[in-house]
Amino acid sequence: MSTDQVTTTYVPRPGSAPWPRKVYSHAVMEFRLLLRNGEQLLLALVIPLGLLLLLGGTGLGDRLPLGDGPAVDLAVPRVLALAVLSTAFTSLAIATGFERRYGVIKRLGASPLSRTGLLAGKIGAVLAIQVIQLVVLVATGFALGWKPVGGVAAVFGVLLMVLTGTAAFASLGLLMAGVLRAEATLAAANLLYLLLLVGGAIMTPVEEYPEGMQGVVRLLPSAALANGLANSTLEGVVPWAAALSLALWAAVLGYLVSRTFRWD
Repeated sequence: MSTDQVTTTYVPRPGSAPWPRKVYSHAVMEFRLLLRNGEQLLLALVIPLGLLLLLGGTGLGDRLPLGDGPAVDLAVPRVLALAVLSTAFTSLAIATGFERRYGVIKRLGASPLSRTGLLAGKIGAVLAIQVIQLVVLVATGFALGWKPVGGVAAVFGVLLMVLTGTAAFASLGLLMAGVLRAEATLAAANLLYLLLLVGGAIMTPVEEYPEGMQGVVRLLPSAALANGLANSTLEGVVPWAAALSLALWAAVLGYLVSRTFRWD
């Protein structure tokens, strides 16, 4: 009685993994690091959620210059804009700044993952966090009585605003983190966050600002993001002009990042 023997030959396949797989792996790692950072989660989710509950659930929104209409309908798109700003700009800038300080960025830059892939992985992690933000904030908005209009157009408009807004503000955050020291990035990112929250038309429509300021405020990416989200959910339109403005901001800031970002 004979026994057949099967010989298995293992052939090594040297070389780097495909670029999308490397970016995905890095994005997963960045996502886990963000989830472990309590301060960043506070900024990214707890503050926007608390503000939404305050404006849409307590009646405070009726006494603030949010525009004409039910407070919760006016508050939800602007809180979504604040969530994008918190994650794509402030959290990313601070985290990247301290990674530069501790040499993490320099070491990752020498890995098989290209520097473009490294930045792409960071933005991918930001988008993953934003999915959680959108789910929580939208669900809370519906629980408070939010009634968006526009159906598919509104959904597409919101997604378009989130994507272009993330590109613009992530580029701004990386630009700041790539040229400033970590402590300076921490201070400047938090200061700019507060300035945009108060004077960047995030929570207040441009029309509520003094007439002499409106022309300048309209040019800010924060105004384009917040007004675009409001137009999507309040009017049911796709805000192409706001998306183009954010895309231009992203292109200019992204170019500056490519020219100035320091890895050590």
